[in-house]
Amino acid sequence: MDIVSSAAMSPTQSVVLQKGLPVNLDAEKFILGSILLDDARFIEIAGVLNNDDFALEKHRRIFIRMNELHERGEKIDRVTLANELLRYSELESVDGLSYLVSLDDGLPQISNLDAYVKIVKDKATLRRIAVGAQHLMNRALMGEEDPDTILAGAEETILKIGESGKQERGLATPLEVIQNYEGGLNAFLDPSRRIKGITTGFTKLDEMTGGMHPGELIILAARPSMGKTAFALNICWHVASKLMLPVAIFSLEMSQESLLTRMLCAAARVDSQRFRAGYLNDQERQKLRQAANQMVEAPLYIDDTAGVNLMDMHAKLRRQQQMMGRPFGLVVVDYLQLMSTRGRVENRNQEVSQLSRGMKLLSKEMSCPFLVLSQLSRATETRVGDHRPQLSDLRESGSIEQDADLVSFIFREEVYKRDREDLRGIAELILAKQRNGPIGTVPLVFLHAMTKFENRAEDLGDLPPE
Repeated sequence: MDIVSSAAMSPTQSVVLQKGLPVNLDAEKFILGSILLDDARFIEIAGVLNNDDFALEKHRRIFIRMNELHERGEKIDRVTLANELLRYSELESVDGLSYLVSLDDGLPQISNLDAYVKIVKDKATLRRIAVGAQHLMNRALMGEEDPDTILAGAEETILKIGESGKQERGLATPLEVIQNYEGGLNAFLDPSRRIKGITTGFTKLDEMTGGMHPGELIILAARPSMGKTAFALNICWHVASKLMLPVAIFSLEMSQESLLTRMLCAAARVDSQRFRAGYLNDQERQKLRQAANQMVEAPLYIDDTAGVNLMDMHAKLRRQQQMMGRPFGLVVVDYLQLMSTRGRVENRNQEVSQLSRGMKLLSKEMSCPFLVLSQLSRATETRVGDHRPQLSDLRESGSIEQDADLVSFIFREEVYKRDREDLRGIAELILAKQRNGPIGTVPLVFLHAMTKFENRAEDLGDLPPE
């Protein structure tokens, strides 16, 4: 009798796990037998199941050899399968030709094969949970690692199991896309029914981008003291307080208190220096109270853990999203170069590449836009004449440009020409790359005292003031 095992099991795990693991051998046999009866069904099964989903070692070997036959374009039946197993000296290990015959002998054509595939997939997920839990229990009992490391491993294990259980969306024709669209063709062609992006509060920016969309990775880069954190916080305040959508801010540089102070002063339009010094009049105090009451009601979530990594971020977002019962409207990371990855990497460029790619995948999984702040190299300062940043100035990795859906730069010429009073308060947001729209420049106004960016008066049109 075969012992039920799992490919995910490690030698350090208890032998007791080899008994009683969730499994449905009949469903596995029906699937393999159905392929032997009609090898055209292999394609629909192989798109969902993989080798490790089978509990028995011999079933995994049979499925692997079926896959090799399919890749070579050969027919899959008892004879070809037995011959393929013989090539690898595996026929005896799967109990010979007699077992292959038993798989489809007397088996009727199964129409609802999807149901059996789901059973096998579900049992495989349960086995992975059990094996992963046992492995974590062993690590905890041995006590050779720091508890935080084990806890991070636990989160990573569960997240990987969750990812392995997801089914990929297959190819679809235009007809299927339209039929699956809520409301059908009329709704698909109606501009008012289209998914609109999340507005930023900056009129010209929203016109050029259509807002921020779920799954987008948006890079906001600038040299130090240009105001990238201030600009990101202005957007956060708009999304959380005006649109009432949940916003998560991961600040690797500033504390929670500092972020809230800057956001509060900008929202109340109070001089931040007067606030820090304590020189406030009654009117300013009243404005701050109103802004504070509004801030308390806003769905804002701030994490100021230094050196947070992608796995930590993933786990925190997933937990908070489950507690809220709805997805985030925006996630902000300040800033990319202060993040780290788990494990060793060859160089910093490779690490930043992993981070940018990881955040793009995370934005798609969480189905919300990620606004990630980034530093620029010193090339902008050494450039003669025009100090405006370029895509080549993105620091430490070209993959940032590759992974991002939108790359924008904040530029304030007054930083370089402090003697020019006519440049004071003039700012530009340069859209250097946009996957789904035009590139160009968005003119803005920067209010130094409040560390706040605003629309130019001429760009507001008929919009009501905030």
